[in-house]
Amino acid sequence: MNKRKLSLQIASALAVVFFLNSCSSNENFDDPINPEVPTEPIAELKGFYLLNAGNMSMNKAALDYMDFETGIYEKEVFRTENPEEVGGLGDVGNDMGIYGSKLYVVVNASNKVEVLDANTRKKIKQINIDNCRYIKFYKGKAYLSTYLGVIGDPNAVNGKIMEIDTTSLSVTRSVNVGRQPEELVVHNDKIYVANSGGYSPPNYESTVSVIDIASFEETKRIEVGINLHRMQMDSEGDLYVSSRGDYYETPSKLFVVDTEIDEVKTSFDLAVGNMTISDDIMYIYSTEFSFFTGEMTVSYNLLDTKTETILQDSFITEDSKDLIQVPYGIEINPETKDILITDAKDYATPGKLYCFSSEGVLKWSVETGDIPNKVVFKY
Repeated sequence: MNKRKLSLQIASALAVVFFLNSCSSNENFDDPINPEVPTEPIAELKGFYLLNAGNMSMNKAALDYMDFETGIYEKEVFRTENPEEVGGLGDVGNDMGIYGSKLYVVVNASNKVEVLDANTRKKIKQINIDNCRYIKFYKGKAYLSTYLGVIGDPNAVNGKIMEIDTTSLSVTRSVNVGRQPEELVVHNDKIYVANSGGYSPPNYESTVSVIDIASFEETKRIEVGINLHRMQMDSEGDLYVSSRGDYYETPSKLFVVDTEIDEVKTSFDLAVGNMTISDDIMYIYSTEFSFFTGEMTVSYNLLDTKTETILQDSFITEDSKDLIQVPYGIEINPETKDILITDAKDYATPGKLYCFSSEGVLKWSVETGDIPNKVVFKY
């Protein structure tokens, strides 16, 4: 079994943490059965999974696990627990999430969702869905954005949102949205989807699709900005949506949608590589690329979602910024408020995961697989 022990200092720190605590499709799908609806987590965190994307066509997607009880970071846990899967996890691990007792891993270029037992990492089922992207959960269902079509096809058909019953693990419904849909958020019995149109520049999409879950129909498209990607919902019911711009004349921006009226209420001149919210503070890292200069600018920002103001302080120290080459994922530990940032480095060799304190000071780091992408905490 391939394991990496962190230093004694790291393990001790982790031990302290532990003890202190668009119309609806006519396709025929299986009928839904009684859903598995998890309760709110009450136990302290046991650890987290990290999904490595791996470079496209290299078949190097990999799943790692950090055990808070032992202080051990274990690499390639999917391959270890499922040796019969000759090809491993697959090609391009794009997203994942835990719902109930299951871990859902979205493997984009392998056109599948791998469903695992979240405790044993044993494979339960493979759900085949073309060009799948991001996943969210709501009332016993998983909702998955899918590009459909061949990767990179500028003439690709519109994408879809697929509904998966989390007990039968079967697709139950689907609905058409815009071209190349990216992240999605579920709120008040509605699904919000960021349409990108990323395969056909400069003819980008610029809307957020709104889907009524009861009828599973697209009821509205909200005009936002071009080439949409990331989404986060705050505690006030406002939806934050990132626009990547066109990498030339139109810069990246961050938009705020009022979900009471489903209209844009304000925007910020911020480039968003990724973002996450903890205690009404949004943590943002920006990776703004320009085709004019051929350079990428990296920055780190905080935004107060209660007051809708950009805070001046970065959330990691200046020395820490120099450690990270290409930030690729971010999560906040809900118990300790430690900041986890993944670094894709050169996209071809193993990346790194950095853990910073809530004050932005480096606590520990560990080598990951190629292009570490997504962190999901496990209770």
